[in-house]
Amino acid sequence: MATKKTNLELVLNGLLAENPIFRLALSMCPAVAMTTTIKNGLLLGVAVFFVQVASSCTISVAKNLIHPRIRIPTYALVIGTWVTVIDLLLAAYFPAAYSQVGIFVKLIVAFAIITMRLEMFACKNTLQTSFWDGFGMGMGFLVGMVVISAIRELLGSGTLLGYDILGFKPLLFFVLPIAGFFVVGLIMGFLNYIETVYTQKKLRLIFDERQKTNLPSGSTGASSSTTVDPVGS
Repeated sequence: MATKKTNLELVLNGLLAENPIFRLALSMCPAVAMTTTIKNGLLLGVAVFFVQVASSCTISVAKNLIHPRIRIPTYALVIGTWVTVIDLLLAAYFPAAYSQVGIFVKLIVAFAIITMRLEMFACKNTLQTSFWDGFGMGMGFLVGMVVISAIRELLGSGTLLGYDILGFKPLLFFVLPIAGFFVVGLIMGFLNYIETVYTQKKLRLIFDERQKTNLPSGSTGASSSTTVDPVGS
């Protein structure tokens, strides 16, 4: 079924509501292994962004030509093609950085987030909406990688983008792979807390509006104060 979301809603969905790392917890391997520096996280994030957008557009255009029984192998072939393109581009123009993240660029073909969006969205929607969905999901992954990398590089090495910020290495723990899970967990918890607070405030406003609407003309504020708030204090 084709989506009814606007282009902006599709982008925000990938950035916030269905962020691949912080909300869906997909493709966690690179989020843990390659986020020790912003450069590594940014490079891999850009590669995933490119492959996600290009693959979504390709499948959307060719969806009527793909037999249902071979759709998954077709997705893998399309993803593998675009991974090869970005792999060659990075190797040619960014050889130093590519030497550190090259193996993970090749593994993008197996990233669950890309295959999932092709199956759940691109094969059912138009080229335009598939582009914006791929843009949002790819940007969500990119932003997630950069945020994790910035936290780990600053707290682990005392630097940002290679520039010395703190003048010392505060917590070498953040350089270790296990710190990737730790940082992701903290960010997930923070986002869940923000979502909970926002939802409670939204429900409380709705409840208050309904109370005002249902108040009899001669009722007092004291009589309405005994009503139980479903959200909780």
